[in-house]
Amino acid sequence: MKRKYVRDIQKGENVLLSGWVYELRDLAKLKFFLLRDSSGIVQCVIKEKELMQKFQNLTLESVVEIKGKVKSANVKAESVRKDVEIEITDLEILNKAEKLPIQVHEKAVKAELSTRLDYRFLDLHRAKTQAIFRIQSEITHSFREFFYNKNFMEVQLPSVISSSSEGGTELFSVNYFEKKAFLAQSPQLYKQMLACSVENVFTITPVWRAEKHNTIRHLNESRQMDIEMAFAGQMEVMKEMEEVVKYITQNVLKKCQEELEILGVKLKVPKSKYISYDETVKLLKMKYGEDLAPENEKELDKKFPDTIVFVYSWPASLKPFYIMPKDGKSDAKLSEGFDAIYRGLEISSGGQRIHMPDLLIEKLKDKELNPKDFKSYIDSFRFGAPPHAGWSIGLERITQLITEQVNIREAVLFPRDRTRLTP
Repeated sequence: MKRKYVRDIQKGENVLLSGWVYELRDLAKLKFFLLRDSSGIVQCVIKEKELMQKFQNLTLESVVEIKGKVKSANVKAESVRKDVEIEITDLEILNKAEKLPIQVHEKAVKAELSTRLDYRFLDLHRAKTQAIFRIQSEITHSFREFFYNKNFMEVQLPSVISSSSEGGTELFSVNYFEKKAFLAQSPQLYKQMLACSVENVFTITPVWRAEKHNTIRHLNESRQMDIEMAFAGQMEVMKEMEEVVKYITQNVLKKCQEELEILGVKLKVPKSKYISYDETVKLLKMKYGEDLAPENEKELDKKFPDTIVFVYSWPASLKPFYIMPKDGKSDAKLSEGFDAIYRGLEISSGGQRIHMPDLLIEKLKDKELNPKDFKSYIDSFRFGAPPHAGWSIGLERITQLITEQVNIREAVLFPRDRTRLTP
């Protein structure tokens, strides 16, 4: 027989199912257990005496294969198919599970996050954990689909680089034969080079930052969803972000309704709000020249709920060396850079890049960086580089926000932070 999934079984048919033992119930004359596979949970009943002994050997999360008849039923257990149950005719234990270090049944008391992450391979058996990553899968699929439909080229960029991408010092160094190299903190410089040749590109890529923080919103390894566009400024690329985030949330609502229900999330397609840095300072009564603090981001969410808030035209002093100063003037106080705030958290920063070598060298020096370390990057703009702009969205962060998780580590399959390298 060919294996079937729980969601596909029909009343009256004989089926072969494989999965995990989710719950056990031992009655006097009947034995019940719930079988879980990736599509759902179904109740199974054992009536034959010769199978009773096998039932006694079952443990939670053991992997089993069963054959049986699909019967009509009125199952009352939560998160289980209500209309059918399986009357088992054959049961094989493929792999008996040992005593569980953490419980994966949704009714069980949930372990602390740190303990669940220690046993992440088992925590991934939980319906809520799986729901987060099924939604994350749809986020990346929708992101790709949106930009493929707009004729962007997907590109794969280096993860080992020769110098800092953004001018910071928090990089992981690696021994690269006889040279010192670093793990990329951003695909920034390479996607710019590509935009200057093939125009519009996107990528989903891992990045690393050696920052010694330990917060609920930061990671040391994460994934970024990036775009870069030729012949574009900050306004054009902000519009692309507005449209893609709306597209992502529309698809999550359409394709992940069951996962949203499991997580208890009431998701809405966001509106958008564009506000300059100067206007934001006045609105939030901030001190001019300061970055947005977490409390400022939360305040923007209160003032503009269910909205992507684009704060644009930041002071040049607050943006990286590669962000274009207003009108391309080296002494301009404002820049063509922006931040995007969604659900009280920054999800992205970006803007128009400097594509003029002399101005780029000047800005590197202003940031106390050595232009020699960026020679190949600077030289790439000497041979016909157009104006271009782009941005980056953190995949884990937008997953955290869409699924309403308190800690970003919930949105990472196997988190890497200051203290965690395993599993």
